[in-house]
Amino acid sequence: MKKIPLLKHTLLQVTFVTALLFVFACNTMPAPADTKEVAEKHNDAKFDSNKQEKDAQFLVNAAEINLEEIQLAQLAQQLGRTAHVKELGKMMEDAHTESQSDLIVLAQSKMITIPTAPTEDAKEAYAELNKKSGEDFDKAYADKMVSEHKDAIADFEKASTDANDTDIKNWASASLPDLRMHLDHALECQAKCEKADKKK
Repeated sequence: MKKIPLLKHTLLQVTFVTALLFVFACNTMPAPADTKEVAEKHNDAKFDSNKQEKDAQFLVNAAEINLEEIQLAQLAQQLGRTAHVKELGKMMEDAHTESQSDLIVLAQSKMITIPTAPTEDAKEAYAELNKKSGEDFDKAYADKMVSEHKDAIADFEKASTDANDTDIKNWASASLPDLRMHLDHALECQAKCEKADKKK
């Protein structure tokens, strides 16, 4: 009869130790790797030439831009207060989704690894924008689109002349008209947000 309490005691000890191990494992597991860092490591291991590495880095950066723009555009359609912000978000989502599809095909054809999910920087940008609402959100989104598209145009212009691979050079060049159009729309949206702000 004394064996039953002993068995219960042993089971409790085993359960307790298992729970402790589970908690320890959860707390010591490494955080998921940033998909941009993973892509860069794969490409560094694959390519010996500095020119190839630069081409690969351009495609990695382009994918990071697309993935961030898609995510922020979806947020703009949810949280945007005005029609022009929601419309800008819809245009950005459609255009950058198409750009990402083309980029995936190009990267695969060149054996270049690119990010497959928003990077840590993109997640931070999303979290920062997600804190805002109303007119503050609209203005912050428009400002971000202006700033990011100016940077993207500079990167794509450089790649359109400096890229080593002809296909990558051509893709960068072909992407520029759309990026410039996005910047024009973002500037228009920014002006409307600023005008609304002055009326307050």
